[in-house]
Amino acid sequence: MNTAAIYHRPDSEYAYLYDKDTMHIRLRTARADSKQVYLISGDPYLLDKEQWYQEKEPMKKIVSTDLYDYWFIEKKAKFKRLSYAFVIQSQVDIQAFYGDHGVFEVTDTYLKMPNNYFRMPYFHEVDRVKAQEWVSQTVWYQIFPERFANGDATNDPVDTLPWGSKNPDRQDFFGGDLQGVIDHLDYLEELGINGIYLCPIFEAHSNHKYDTIDYFKVDPAFGTDETLHELIDACHSRGMKVMLDAVFNHMGDTSPQWQDVLENGQQSKYADWFHVNEFPATYKIDDDFEEAHDLTYDVFAFTPHMPKLNTANPEVQDYLLSIATYWIETFDIDAWRLDVANEVDHHFWKKFRQACFAIKPDFYILGEIWHSSQSWLQGDEFDAVMNYAYTDAIMNYFVKRQIGLKKMVSDMANQLMLYRNQTNQMQLNVLDTHDTPRLLSETQGDKDLMRQVLAFTYIQPGVPCLYYGDEVGMTGEMDPDCRKCMVWDEEEQDGSLKGFVIDLISLRKTYASLLAKGTWEWQLVDEDTGLLTLKREWEGTSLIAQFNSGQEAQTVSKKGEILLNALTNQVDRELVIEPMGFVVAAYPILIEE
Repeated sequence: MNTAAIYHRPDSEYAYLYDKDTMHIRLRTARADSKQVYLISGDPYLLDKEQWYQEKEPMKKIVSTDLYDYWFIEKKAKFKRLSYAFVIQSQVDIQAFYGDHGVFEVTDTYLKMPNNYFRMPYFHEVDRVKAQEWVSQTVWYQIFPERFANGDATNDPVDTLPWGSKNPDRQDFFGGDLQGVIDHLDYLEELGINGIYLCPIFEAHSNHKYDTIDYFKVDPAFGTDETLHELIDACHSRGMKVMLDAVFNHMGDTSPQWQDVLENGQQSKYADWFHVNEFPATYKIDDDFEEAHDLTYDVFAFTPHMPKLNTANPEVQDYLLSIATYWIETFDIDAWRLDVANEVDHHFWKKFRQACFAIKPDFYILGEIWHSSQSWLQGDEFDAVMNYAYTDAIMNYFVKRQIGLKKMVSDMANQLMLYRNQTNQMQLNVLDTHDTPRLLSETQGDKDLMRQVLAFTYIQPGVPCLYYGDEVGMTGEMDPDCRKCMVWDEEEQDGSLKGFVIDLISLRKTYASLLAKGTWEWQLVDEDTGLLTLKREWEGTSLIAQFNSGQEAQTVSKKGEILLNALTNQVDRELVIEPMGFVVAAYPILIEE
C-alpha cells in the first residue's frame, strides 16, 4: 500500500458542507492501489458509548487521475457534528486506518482513540459555500461592446471605421455600443441565451475599456446611464442576467488620479494609490503601444497605460467598494466579472464580497484566473473563476492534440477535485474569449470539430459561455484579431452552425440541473480508437454522451432517446459514429442499460 499518496484535509474541498444537513467527504489514494475505502464516523461525544468505530461504510471511487484515485461519500449527522476516519483496503487485502494523526493498524487500540479522527466540529450554515441556483441554469454570451453592433451612430468616436471594413488593429474603433446590444436582444433570445457578460463599459481611452478613466460613468461612445438602464431592464424582462466586467487591479493612465500623480509626484494625494517605486513615474516606450521598459511604477504586465492600484490602501479600498456597490444598487446588475483578479490581494476581495452580498444575496462574483484557484474559492471571495484550466484540457486534446485522451481525462478530474461540488457547478467554461484565438480558428476552420468540442464542453459541470459570433462561424486569431465586428449579414453567417448552437443551448438548459449537480462517470476511455463515453446522472435520469475523437468510424450500442448528434448513422439498434462525431442520449435510470 502506497501510504505516502493517502491524503485528506478537513474543512476543505475534501470535507465540506454541501447543503445545510449534508457533508461531502473525499479521500485520495494512489491510482489503482486500493480495492475499497470505508468511512468510519459518528458523534465525537458518543465514541465510547455507541462504539460506532466498529461500523464502516463503503465509499465510491468517483474519478481517477494519472496519479490518484478519489473516493467519495455523503454523510449526515443527527447532532450536526462529526468525527470520521478511513479504513483503506489495498489490492492485496492489506488494511490501514487513516485519520488525523496519520496511518495506523486497524485495531481497537487506535480506533478507540478520539484524537485519531478528523472533525467537522459543527455544521455551520453560515460557513457553507453556497451555489446560487440561477447560475447553474445560465448560458452566458460574452459581448465585446465595441464590436457587437452599432446601434447609435451619434455617439461614434472620432475616426470610427465602417462596420467590419477591416480586421481590427489595437487602436481601431468601429462604433459598437449598448444600443446595439438592445437592438439584438431578440437575436440572443432566439439563441436561448439567458445571461449577458459585457466586457467593460466604463469610460476609458481604449476600444477595450480595460484602462478605466471613470468607473462611475458609462463610456460616452457606448451610451448613457439611461441606455444602460434600458438594456438591463430589457434583459431582466426577458429572464436574462447581466454581468459587468471591471478592473480593480489597475486604472488607465488618463484617469484623473494617475494624472495627478504624474503632475505632483510624491506630493500627490494619490501617490499611495499606486505602486510607484521611484518618482517621477516614467517609462521608456517600445515599438508596441502596449509595451514599455524601465518603468518606475508597477503596471499590468508591461503596459505603461495601466498603472497598478494599491488595494491595501484604505482609501483605494473605499473607492473601489463604492464602485462595486454603486452598479448593483443603481442598475441592479447580477454579477461582476473581475479582470486580473489573481493579482489583487485576498484581503480586499473578502471585503468586496461582503459589500456586494450585503446588497444582493444571490449575486455572482467571477474572477479572471487562468490557473488553479482554491484560495479564491473558499466561499469568502469569488463564486467561480473563468475555468480556463479545465477547458484547456479539452482544447489541448480535441483541438490542439498536445496531450493524449487519458491525459485529458486525468487533467479534467484533477481540476474537479480541487473544488467543492457546488463551486464546480458555478465555474465559467470558456473555449474562447476576447483574450484568445476564436474556436473556429483554433480548429483551422473545421466546423465538425468545432461542433464536437462545443458539445463536449456543454455537458460538463460548470456553466458554458459563448463568445459573440462563434455561433455564426466567425474566425479570429489572437487579440486583436479575435475582436472583429459581429457579422450581421445573414448571407455571411453559417445558418447550419447557428442552428446547431441553438439546439445545444436548448439541451443544456433543459438538463441544466443534471449537468450541474449530476454524477460524472467515464464509462469508456479508449486511447486506441479515440472513443470516449461519459455518463452524467441525477434524480432518475441519465445522459450518455459518446464521442469519436479517433480517425476511424466506431460502432456503438444505441441507448435511450437521442437528444443531439452529429456525424452519426443508425444501423438497426447500433450507431456508427464517424470521426469528429458524437451522440448525446437520455434515458430513465430504471431502464436496463
